[in-house]
Amino acid sequence: MRRLILLRHAKSDRPAGVADHERPLNDRGRRAAPAVGAHLAEAGFRPDLALVSTATRTRETWEAVSTALGAPEVRFHREIYEAPSERILGVIRGAPDAAEIVIVVGHNPGLGDLAAALAGEGPRKERTRLAMEFPTAAYAVIDFDTDAWSAIGPGQGRLERFVRPRDIDPELGG
Repeated sequence: MRRLILLRHAKSDRPAGVADHERPLNDRGRRAAPAVGAHLAEAGFRPDLALVSTATRTRETWEAVSTALGAPEVRFHREIYEAPSERILGVIRGAPDAAEIVIVVGHNPGLGDLAAALAGEGPRKERTRLAMEFPTAAYAVIDFDTDAWSAIGPGQGRLERFVRPRDIDPELGG
């Protein structure tokens, strides 16, 4: 079995004169990211490998989340930045099979589209909610009955859970 965690970056700021790739997290994002990390750890979702976009907001999200998750191997991928779902899936398919649990920290709309496309099974209500919105700092956990990351594809996964920051704490919004 393979377990994939798709995590959208936490809420970011939009400072004047700062390129999109360099945008940092805002105050809400800096509060939400560690709460999401703690929530993942409490649920036992500790990845072996993290695939993280090179954008500042995804790197800051991963730094805050990873504090609770131990020290998995981290690979930064420019290909994940502003990528469509197919490109993100290509990065995931290249993950080593020794990693049973992989987390991807990326951006919408590609990440949300990928989550909806991969989750062919699981609670219908959760899959519908996932397809409608994938807010900042939300995560989806999708399980696959395969031993190879290269074998995963649309409709093959089972949505194990979909969590938004406001599901953890209503004050986190998102």
